[in-house]
Amino acid sequence: MLQSGYMVFFMQVGFAMLCAGSVRAKNAKNIILLNILDACLGSICWWATGYAFAYGDPDDPTNVNKFIGNRNFFLRDLNNDALAFWFFQFTFAATAATIVSGAVAERCKFQAYLMYEMMLVLFVYPTMAHWVWSGNGWATAFTDKANLLFGTGVYDFAGDGPVHMIGGFASLAAAYILGPRIGRFDANGKAVDMPGHNASLTLLGVFFLWFGWYGFNPGSTLAIYDASNLAALVAINTTLGAATGALSCLAVNCITTYASTGVVVYDLLMVGNGALGGLVSVTGGCGFYRPWAAFITGIIGGAVYFGSSKLILHVMKVDDPLDAIAVHAFCGMWGMIATAAFADPNVVTQAAGFLEDEDGSEIQRNYGFILGGGGSLLAAHLVYILAIVGWSMGLMTPFFFILKKLGQFRVAPEVEAAGLDVSHHGGSAYPHDPETARAKGSDVTLTPEMIDRKIEEALARAKMPLV
Repeated sequence: MLQSGYMVFFMQVGFAMLCAGSVRAKNAKNIILLNILDACLGSICWWATGYAFAYGDPDDPTNVNKFIGNRNFFLRDLNNDALAFWFFQFTFAATAATIVSGAVAERCKFQAYLMYEMMLVLFVYPTMAHWVWSGNGWATAFTDKANLLFGTGVYDFAGDGPVHMIGGFASLAAAYILGPRIGRFDANGKAVDMPGHNASLTLLGVFFLWFGWYGFNPGSTLAIYDASNLAALVAINTTLGAATGALSCLAVNCITTYASTGVVVYDLLMVGNGALGGLVSVTGGCGFYRPWAAFITGIIGGAVYFGSSKLILHVMKVDDPLDAIAVHAFCGMWGMIATAAFADPNVVTQAAGFLEDEDGSEIQRNYGFILGGGGSLLAAHLVYILAIVGWSMGLMTPFFFILKKLGQFRVAPEVEAAGLDVSHHGGSAYPHDPETARAKGSDVTLTPEMIDRKIEEALARAKMPLV
């Protein structure tokens, strides 16, 4: 479990590279700083209340709370054998918080982001995790049959709900209230292209995230000694989801660009985000269905990402520089529906075991409606999706609205135009780049030639030969 936690934590590197490459060069330092602070502040918040609200159930089974946990604050009274689980679950909480950084990139105040991070990890995410993963939550699948939602509970293996949908819908609330970047839409409301500055960094981030997902999904078996076969199946499903998501997104993009312009465009960034959309799509069900289902889920997931990305930008007019809403919220919803459709009875038993009937006999758990399992699982998942949307939007929308009314959410227009790096972070991430090397408060731009000449003059004064 610790090894898987290390891999999930490494996803923070992937997010940092993905975000840095997807923003303009003048904001690279800012977005990377937000990513590292996600891990720093997130760990303290998880230690303080996050774990307690998510998994702090009392020992007395008659005194449990289906909505929220209420013990183990600051690790108090936590058994030593639960410490590895604490660390593994912290990495999930940090991942959920990181998602929003991309949606508010290039125009969000530093202090506003820190306040959001605390709100999410202290309370919003852990409460949602308690609902489905604690064993006592109202949506859990790991309790007696009489207490299961629709007699089945929710099958969310690695976090389509608590991680991806929570982060995705919080991103929607934040990006909508914050407003688009200056120049993102023209006078007629038409979207203006505003590409990131480094596609290489963006795709490096995608590969790092893909790698980290092998800790995220297979690690959610929470064991290896007696769960190695299930972990291997989850790894295969994860791979197929990413691959088919990337390919289907590429295909849809090629078709649409050819239809609109007569030219086929092989868009690198669409492929990368399609892979992420496919990964999110299989996260919830990767431990409950066969590889053929992961193949289908990833294909549709890539198309869901593409369509929702266009919907968010061109119809809803929401500016999301990293398409975090499309990747995490929309593909997360599709992932839960896909699980309700394709969950295989034998794999479900392998992952969750049999249910125990009132007379003590073992009975088969519900499985996907495509395979003849009925609609109970789909009903549970639809209620689950609605609950997540209501919980995340209901809490985060007024939170961001209050920040905006207090003038603590968005930077001033002149700061946004100059770039957050030179305005707040001591200078550009690329000091030799004439486009970003302008000193704060100065109209003088340092070109590479000027910098080389200054070096030569300094060496000459020191009577040192220039190599």
